[in-house]
Amino acid sequence: MAKISPMMAVPVVVFAGFIGLAVVGMFREDPESLPSARIGQLAPPVVLTEFVGKTVFDDATLRDGKVKIVNYWASWCAPCRIEHPNLQALQDEGIDIYGINYKDQQGNAASFLDELGDPYTAIGRDEKGRMALDWGVYGVPETYVIDGNGKILLRHAGPLTERVIEKTLRPALERARQN
Repeated sequence: MAKISPMMAVPVVVFAGFIGLAVVGMFREDPESLPSARIGQLAPPVVLTEFVGKTVFDDATLRDGKVKIVNYWASWCAPCRIEHPNLQALQDEGIDIYGINYKDQQGNAASFLDELGDPYTAIGRDEKGRMALDWGVYGVPETYVIDGNGKILLRHAGPLTERVIEKTLRPALERARQN
């Protein structure tokens, strides 16, 4: 009789592990969202370079007592172009949006805003993406709702569509205003 090697069980155990991860992922509250360890914490330090011709913001701005949105974007990002009219509409409603231009060239970013409009209350540049690493940014666009004390209440990875604004962003803004 042939002896069965314990190594034959390794593929079965690995496969079962993948199935377990998939099941856990399917039963999360929102299986399409990317989790963020920053929710409920103070926003990391703001370290931006100047966006020529625009007002830049800093840490004190995030803790000024007002609810705001922080939006990471870039001119080379197609989903950023898709969400841009929705950012403009939010700004038209009086919502403060602070822009962080991510790993972009100043001229390209300025042309993007000249073409599509500037929805940002203030804006700065994260040329090397170091600040984005501290914030846990996976890619652009990414949007954060910040309460008046500088605490992150929501992180949304991906473009802000009308559906996302109504189902996710507005409830987070309302919670922030109640704090």
